[in-house]
Amino acid sequence: MTMLHARIACLARSGGFRRALLCGAAFSGMAAMPGVAFAQDTEGAEQAPEDRVIVVQARRQNETLQEVPVTVTAIGGETLQRYNIDQVADITSRVPTLNVQVGGSGSGGQLSLRGVGSSNISAAFDSAVAFEYDGVVVSTMRMVQAGFFDVEQVDVLRGPQSLFFGKSATAGVLSLRSANPTPNWEVGMRGSYEFEEKGYLVSGYISGPLSDTLGIRVAAQFNDIDEFMLMQDNTPAVNQKRGLTDFIGRLTLDWQPSDRFRSNFKLQYTKHENDGALGTGEVFCGANGVADSIFLLGGAVNLPAGYDCNAFDQRYYTTDSAGPLAGGVPTPSKAAGRNGVPFGETDIWFGRLQFELDLSDTLSLTSVSGLVSMDAVDFEPYSYGGFIPGPNGTRLPGGAGSSDPINKLEQYTQEVRLASDFDGAFNFMLGAFYEDRTITFDTSQQGVNISFLGPDPATGFTYDWDKTHLTKTEALSFFGSVIIDLTDQLELSGGVRWTDETKVQTIAVPYVHTFLQGPGFVQPGFFSGPIPFKDDNFSPEATLKYQASDDINIFASFKTGFKSGGIDNSALPSNSLSQAATSGDFSSLIFQSEEAIGGEIGLKSQFADRTVTFNATAYQYVFKNLQVQNFNAQTIQFVTSNAGELTTKGVDIEAGWRTPVDGLRISSNLSYLDAKYTDDFFQPGGQGGLINLKGRRGSQAPEWSGNIAVDWTVPLSDTLELFMSGNAAYNDGYITDETSFDDYEQPSFWTLDTNVSVGHPDGNWKLSLVATNLTDKIFVITSGGRPFLPPGGDDLILTQNRGRQVFAEVSFRF
Repeated sequence: MTMLHARIACLARSGGFRRALLCGAAFSGMAAMPGVAFAQDTEGAEQAPEDRVIVVQARRQNETLQEVPVTVTAIGGETLQRYNIDQVADITSRVPTLNVQVGGSGSGGQLSLRGVGSSNISAAFDSAVAFEYDGVVVSTMRMVQAGFFDVEQVDVLRGPQSLFFGKSATAGVLSLRSANPTPNWEVGMRGSYEFEEKGYLVSGYISGPLSDTLGIRVAAQFNDIDEFMLMQDNTPAVNQKRGLTDFIGRLTLDWQPSDRFRSNFKLQYTKHENDGALGTGEVFCGANGVADSIFLLGGAVNLPAGYDCNAFDQRYYTTDSAGPLAGGVPTPSKAAGRNGVPFGETDIWFGRLQFELDLSDTLSLTSVSGLVSMDAVDFEPYSYGGFIPGPNGTRLPGGAGSSDPINKLEQYTQEVRLASDFDGAFNFMLGAFYEDRTITFDTSQQGVNISFLGPDPATGFTYDWDKTHLTKTEALSFFGSVIIDLTDQLELSGGVRWTDETKVQTIAVPYVHTFLQGPGFVQPGFFSGPIPFKDDNFSPEATLKYQASDDINIFASFKTGFKSGGIDNSALPSNSLSQAATSGDFSSLIFQSEEAIGGEIGLKSQFADRTVTFNATAYQYVFKNLQVQNFNAQTIQFVTSNAGELTTKGVDIEAGWRTPVDGLRISSNLSYLDAKYTDDFFQPGGQGGLINLKGRRGSQAPEWSGNIAVDWTVPLSDTLELFMSGNAAYNDGYITDETSFDDYEQPSFWTLDTNVSVGHPDGNWKLSLVATNLTDKIFVITSGGRPFLPPGGDDLILTQNRGRQVFAEVSFRF
């Protein structure tokens, strides 16, 4: 936390004891170890123990981690930098039950927490774990693809958070706060080289005051990875190594003309480029151990798979598009003229304007305006295999199932909050939220691959169809919360949020291959007209907190959550869409809203002069109509549904110890999770039947998970310091899909991150050697059937984590 931000935190409306804690925390310059209330900055090593606190905004106001009655894991910017954490997926080793998948042509990613998440297939789904960036809830997971940098703090809030964060927070919130301007001019630079993936990263910032009232911070980062993916031998692809590049640039202006008014503006541009959307997707050959063929046109075209069955060697088989399919692409499309070679490009503009105005000594007004503009396109064959035998045993590209999805997002949000800071026992917060969002999903697809028989004789196009889903969303919500001090030790808080959300989708199919025009397919020129969805909801919550002592807080909460339903934008013209078009009834494309209800009991405590922290939470929540989407590999159709009921219950424990050994700190997390479908949940099975998953564990829900982190700062002289740290994370395994009782199960695993650095105690310079996933453990995040399976085929697509990364880094600050 910068001194400027610290000064502002002290001026924020908070009274008495709370204000003293916040000001002491802010001026101590904190960067938190995961989940413990200890400062990591060495410059605060001699400060009083009571100043070692972390400020979070779990209830839209500054509160210390130990006093807020919410289960929060906070990770400070210094910890993120020490371990080279610049991807959201890397946070999982510090937050048990958090699961992150980055990649895919739909939403572009998936977040799940305590076994609850949303599909990465469809951009129509809001995330069950809200992704909040500098106070703005962002509706696209593509924002996380390029990672993050220059971050002040990451907070992970577990459990429903609809009262203060609104939509898309039924399972929790992942919140990132970027760094703000410093009170004095400061320049920082960082450069690293990664040996395993052959990548380099350079970043820097300049920060300081333009005047007594206006501060500026300009920061940028560029990351270039040459060997993000390595192909298997004999893979028929132009790119035998798949790479990626990221650029992020950010401008922050902070204006505080008086003690009663502050305005903060952030503008960020993100550019992400890669060699295809599949990411680390590997093929598992299933129980039969055979690489199943690519089965097309009822067997008229049956291509050899081409890939080996070693699913964990980090060698991928991602072939270019087959020649007969790669030629003509309906225009306009960036895929045209690329000869079937996969690629991906994403451009995102993010803007946020926040102001805080003290209307009086007891009332403050906060306004947060957010704007997100995204334009993303990629091209990829989704058969995950296939080749056409060439002369002399050569292989020609045989990728089928290509698509070139264009995803566009225009999102505007506005939130206004009025908060009180009375000296008495009663305080309140009132808020209003508005969102206007337009999602365009325009894609040409090869679901049938009819052009193996010949391109369209009328147009020359080799794609089966082109379709566009345009979804407009308008959401309005109001909320009110109160905090009542019943006694000096007992606090009652709670409130309710009312949400009204309307979505309207139109579907256009301007083109269908001539050979497919007929029964079972929509006709070219099809237009659905408006397909509406509307829902509203009241989400109440209440919390009782008892402060047993200055260092012990006990709380019990009742919480609810709401995530609006909508209209599926992944329906294909060959099945679900054609049936709806024929009947004129589009209700089959609508998925229902998701709701959560339950509660938790928590303890937050510190002992031994606050050198020991112990926090624990026990919870149980029921999720009704959990929004689920899967892919049927036999029918080549997306299956969108609502699970009847998922019940999650468990215990989260966080502990930390500032040991008697100078500079040595230990922190740990442990989570027990029991997540099961507790009502009927029918999923398509074999031979057209349905399988009821009632009683089965949820996906991405490990029963046991946790981590232990050790940091040791050793002074070598007045100008030299040695830092050593390690983080070991354990996960006892989980189911990776939601289709049957025999879905792929990831066995238990450990990961290890380490860091050794030497530098100046004040951070003027530092040399570091950092290793993430040191043991090179590869595990499965999600799984699904490989498209175009032959009868009896059982190959699966496994999305996996990245392997070992070893960084050599140098950084300067002056």
